[in-house]
Amino acid sequence: MPMEQTLTIIKPHAIKDNKATAILSMITEAGFRFAALKMIRLSSFRAGEFYADHTGKSFCEHLVKMMSSGPIIVAILAKENAVSDLRQLVGKTDPEKAEPGTIRKIFGRSMRENAIHASDSIDNARKECSFFFSDMERFRVE
Repeated sequence: MPMEQTLTIIKPHAIKDNKATAILSMITEAGFRFAALKMIRLSSFRAGEFYADHTGKSFCEHLVKMMSSGPIIVAILAKENAVSDLRQLVGKTDPEKAEPGTIRKIFGRSMRENAIHASDSIDNARKECSFFFSDMERFRVE
């Protein structure tokens, strides 16, 4: 039986700060397995599509600009309870309020530049995985 899957994105500033390898290490050390992994650069248009649910919110324009400012690493992660376990590993959106030892506490610069994205539900994980990966790019992890 396949494990639950979720999506993560290592954001441009974390890549620029050369933190991607350390973040990926924390993810694998927490027991996640990779079903897909790639580095890409989003156009402003594609970033806007990804964050369409936030259109009209005060932070959306900055988020789209930041997410299209450089390369990102996107990955489909597999594990039992992948969505909730990754959210716990990632920590609160604001690195100042995140628990010690979480990715955002260690690598986040600010609430807007918090190093990493993690799907917030199983339904959103499915949608987000499909946004970034075709069926041909995904591998079954058991």
